[in-house]
Amino acid sequence: MPIKVPWMKGVYPALVTPFKKNGDVDEDSFRELIRHTLPNVDGLVPCGTTGEFNYLTVEEQKRLVEIAVEEAGGKPVIAGAGASGTRQAIQLVRNAKEAGATACLIVTPFFLHPSDKGVYQHYYDIAQAVDIPILLYNIPQVMDAYLPRRVVQDLADIPNIVGIKDSSGDLTYTMEVLEFAGDRIDVFVGHDEVVLPALAGGVSGMILASAQVYPEVWQAVIKAVQAGDLVEARRLQRSVQKLSRIFCRYGGGVAVKQALKMMGVDAGRPRRPLKSVGGALLHEDRAEIRLELERLGKIESKSTDFSFPQAALAERFGDLELSASAIKEAKLRLGTGKVGKSPEWAQLDLVAGPKDSPLGDAYAYQLTYPLHRREALTTILEPNLTVRPATLILPAVEQMNLRQANMIYGPTQSAVAKAIVDALEAGVVPQTAMDDEVMVVLASVDPRALDRHALYHNVRAAMTEAIEQAFGGGSDG
Repeated sequence: MPIKVPWMKGVYPALVTPFKKNGDVDEDSFRELIRHTLPNVDGLVPCGTTGEFNYLTVEEQKRLVEIAVEEAGGKPVIAGAGASGTRQAIQLVRNAKEAGATACLIVTPFFLHPSDKGVYQHYYDIAQAVDIPILLYNIPQVMDAYLPRRVVQDLADIPNIVGIKDSSGDLTYTMEVLEFAGDRIDVFVGHDEVVLPALAGGVSGMILASAQVYPEVWQAVIKAVQAGDLVEARRLQRSVQKLSRIFCRYGGGVAVKQALKMMGVDAGRPRRPLKSVGGALLHEDRAEIRLELERLGKIESKSTDFSFPQAALAERFGDLELSASAIKEAKLRLGTGKVGKSPEWAQLDLVAGPKDSPLGDAYAYQLTYPLHRREALTTILEPNLTVRPATLILPAVEQMNLRQANMIYGPTQSAVAKAIVDALEAGVVPQTAMDDEVMVVLASVDPRALDRHALYHNVRAAMTEAIEQAFGGGSDG
C-alpha cells in the first residue's frame, strides 16, 4: 500500500509559461515569476494546463522543469508531464525526472478517449516505466471526460501513484475520491472557486492558477480551516471569489497573465492561437481584474475623476438644456437621493414635469440625439414593460467599457423602475402623473462599482428618496 508523501500538502501555483512576442519561451521572465511567487507557496507546478503544456515542445517542457528546479530553493517541483499517448507521456516523465522534478502531474488521456481499462493501463504503464511519484489529474472541462473514480480507486494501490489533482470543481466527485482513495493518496483541489469546501472535506492542499497571484490568501484559508475558524475562512474565500471565477472561466493562463502584468510581473504572452487581447479575454473582464486587484491591495488604485454633482440641484440638468430658471418657470419637480458606501454608492437627481413642458422636449431630444457614451435609456420593469410616468435614465459618467455600462443597463435600471412602481403603489406619485408627466433621472454611479446586488439596493433607496422629495414637496431646487 502506498505511503503518503510528507510534502504533499499546502499551496502550489500552477505556473503560467511566459512567451515572447515571437512565440519563444521567455526563460528570464519565467525565473522572475517563480521568484515572485516562491516565498508564499509550498512548491511549484510548471508545464500544466495553466502553463499551456499542449503548446510546448518536448524540449521546452524539460527546460522549464530544469529552471523551476533551479529556482525552487529545495521546495518540491511537480512537473506537468501529460500527453494523450502513453509512450509520449512516458518520455515526458523521464525528461522531468532527469530535470530534477520531485513528482509528475499526468492528465487523463484526451482527444481519443480510451475505455476505463485503457485509462488504468495508461497510468499503470507510466508508473511502471519511471520511478518517480505520480499525481493523477482530473480536469473534465478541457479533457471532455472525467477520470473515473473506480479507476482512481484501483490506481491508488500502485506505490508511486501518490496523489490526484481534481480540477473539476465537482465536490461530489472530490468527496467520492476522498472516500474511496483518500486513505492511500493525497487529493489536491485544482478549482479555485471551491477551495474552502474542498479543504473542509479533507483535501491535502491545492494546485491553483491563482496561487501565483494571491498565494498568501490561500495560505490564510488553510490556517483558518486548521484552526476551526470557518467564519474567517469564508471571508477569505469570498474576498477572492470573483477573481477566482474569472481565472477558472478562462482556463487560468490568459487571465492570470493579465493579472500578473497589472501587478508588475512580466508573465509574457499566451502562445498562439491563444490571445490576450481582442479574443480570449473580454475588455470588461480585464477591467474587473484590475478593480479586484485594487480591492485586494495588489496594485495601487487607478486614479479616477469620479465625483458626485455638487451644484445646486436645479443647476445639475444642463445636459438636458434645462436651466435653473427654466425649471423654476415651468414649475418642474426636483428631488435627489444619495445612498451607500464607496464604490457601490449612488446619487440620483430627478426632474419631473408635464409632457408639454420644456422637460418633455428635453426627454424627446435625448432619445433622438443621445450623448456619446452616456446614452439615455428608457426605464423598464421587465422586457416590453416600461414604467409610468415614462422615465429616462441618463448616466452622469461616460461608460468606458461594457462592465461599467452593465451597471447602468442592469441593476441601476431595474432599481429605478422598482422604486417608481413602489411610489405609485404607495400614492407618493399621483395616478394622474402616469399619463401626464415624464421624468429624467441623472444617475451618478461610481465606475469602480463591483457588487451588483449592493448597487441595486443603493440605487433603489436613492431613487425612493428623490421621488419623495420631488412629489412630496421636499425640495424646491
